[in-house]
Amino acid sequence: MLSAILYLPVDPWVRSFLGLGTLFLTTSSFTLAKCIRDAQESQSVVTRLDQARVDKILSEHDPFRTVS
Repeated sequence: MLSAILYLPVDPWVRSFLGLGTLFLTTSSFTLAKCIRDAQESQSVVTRLDQARVDKILSEHDPFRTVS
């Protein structure tokens, strides 16, 4: 992409504009990937915590215990 911008037969300000656009596109892609990763990790942590709570409740529950 960078070499295509450099060899384009246009004025320097157009090259600069396209270069900055490429830079913003790249940084936006990384930011989006990080946001998606963080959202997936937060969902998996919540799911694991909920599952741990259910496992604890089920392990403490004894259906044959008499109520005193």
